[in-house]
Amino acid sequence: MNARWVAALLVGLLVVLHAQLWWGRGSVPQVREWRTDLQALEAANAQARQRNEQLANEVRDLQEGLDMVEELARHDLGMVKPNEIFVQIQRSAP
Repeated sequence: MNARWVAALLVGLLVVLHAQLWWGRGSVPQVREWRTDLQALEAANAQARQRNEQLANEVRDLQEGLDMVEELARHDLGMVKPNEIFVQIQRSAP
């Protein structure tokens, strides 16, 4: 009789464990769903990283580009800022 109780207890524990595995928290279907969600989130993160990199490059180009535009305007066109004095030295032709 004692062996039957032990066997019944083990079968009951096995049923509980299988129920947890298939329908409980962290079950096989739920883990599969989480993996699908994780893949979608990773794809969205990759797109966001790429967009952020593009925006950072644009900002860097604009910051460096304005300096370059100002330098070209000063050198080629002789432009000056307010309250600056522009002095141009011309060399005589030999």
